Amino acid sequence: MYVPAQFEEKNLDVLYDVINNNALGCLMTQHDGRLDANHIPFELCTETESLGVLKAHIARENPLFQQLQDQEEVLVVFQADQGYISPNWYPEKLQHHRAVPTWNYRVVHVRGRIRIHDDEKFLRGLLARLTRQHEATQPQPWKMSDAPADYIAEQLCKIVGIEIEITDLQGKFKISQNRSLEDRQGVVNGLTKQGSLALAQSVQGTLTE
Repeated sequence: MYVPAQFEEKNLDVLYDVINNNALGCLMTQHDGRLDANHIPFELCTETESLGVLKAHIARENPLFQQLQDQEEVLVVFQADQGYISPNWYPEKLQHHRAVPTWNYRVVHVRGRIRIHDDEKFLRGLLARLTRQHEATQPQPWKMSDAPADYIAEQLCKIVGIEIEITDLQGKFKISQNRSLEDRQGVVNGLTKQGSLALAQSVQGTLTE
């Protein structure tokens, strides 16, 4: 990924935050000279001596299950807030008109080595944690024990687990850092007016750094 220095984010806690709050990652692999992409919700585990581990599950019928080899290098992309930026939002544009449209976004690229986990214990633990995390905001959180045991066992037979040991994280936060403070405030105002509040907040953060 091309990352100009002004857009590079190296703080691990910030990168982990993007992953945790945007769990649906795009897993990119290569097989027989062809690229493939699968969109999968991941769990991030950072209580390790390494950069961390991503855990997830895929359908047993997914060709990826047969194609993946243990310790194969893969890439996972996590995307946070993003949106179009109009040059009309720049106050300085009114002075010289030397401005063009662009796109702001925050992404994290994760590289690592993958392992297949075809065992029930791994899957049950993973699914229980994912369920607790993503059901936490529900009035009555669903849990695995709400479903019949034989049904859960049947569903578990249809999936396999994957684990990716992270070897590198790269963050690109392109949020108007290359513009003046006045123009950045204009971007915040423009995004806020159109309802892009998450991206507006990200740009707002650059005003106080």
